[in-house]
Amino acid sequence: MAAVRETTAINNAQPRKHKPINTDLNVVVDRYAPLVKRIAHHLLLRMPASVQVDDLIQSGMIGLIEAAKKYDVSKGASFETYAGIRIRGSMLDEVRKGDWAPRSVHRKSRKVAEAVKCIEARTGNDAKVTEIAKELDINLKEYYAILQDASGSRLFSFDDIMEGDDSAIETAAGELPGPCDGFQRSSFKAHLATAIDGLPDREKLVLSLYYDEELNLKEIGEVIGVSESRVSQIHSQAALRLRARLVDWS
Repeated sequence: MAAVRETTAINNAQPRKHKPINTDLNVVVDRYAPLVKRIAHHLLLRMPASVQVDDLIQSGMIGLIEAAKKYDVSKGASFETYAGIRIRGSMLDEVRKGDWAPRSVHRKSRKVAEAVKCIEARTGNDAKVTEIAKELDINLKEYYAILQDASGSRLFSFDDIMEGDDSAIETAAGELPGPCDGFQRSSFKAHLATAIDGLPDREKLVLSLYYDEELNLKEIGEVIGVSESRVSQIHSQAALRLRARLVDWS
């Protein structure tokens, strides 16, 4: 009996290795498939029109399976939190592989952000769409087309910069960042919160509904009474305005 107790104590003292939440991956997939679908529909707002939700779901399922295989319970994060990061990263990695965004999209997005910065520095007010189009020497139709193309561009947040990267996943799973990393992250969040608070009301509302309430593009459109494509444009406008106001962090 003493030997049994000693063996048990030794086993309990052993460091735990990566531990899946369930050895049957089919059970994991069935249980967390709704999470994959929810994330896929949520990300659609940030994707170009060529990206299909089924493709996001398929890549997200791969991320879910990887999460189940690599989840380490000793890190302290719940499986759903860890899986959510892996699923989102897998979806974004798949979109990046497609190289859907030509350089012209990024170039035009930067020009919009620069125009916003110039206008707001000159006037001291929020740059209006008509002013931005005039600054770029284009008409409103062309400007809205740029916003639509930019809707799938990578966004402005510190989390998005790291999204899909293993270091970010491990950090979110429970490992502590260094003191400088923590300061930078906290400082950025403070500046980002201030910048968001200073957005025009409609742009601020769209971001709130998307990030805080986790509504998808269609649901946001129903709330504010506009089309899905218009929500996408408003979201892009907000992202580019924030990029202009957070240029020192880019």
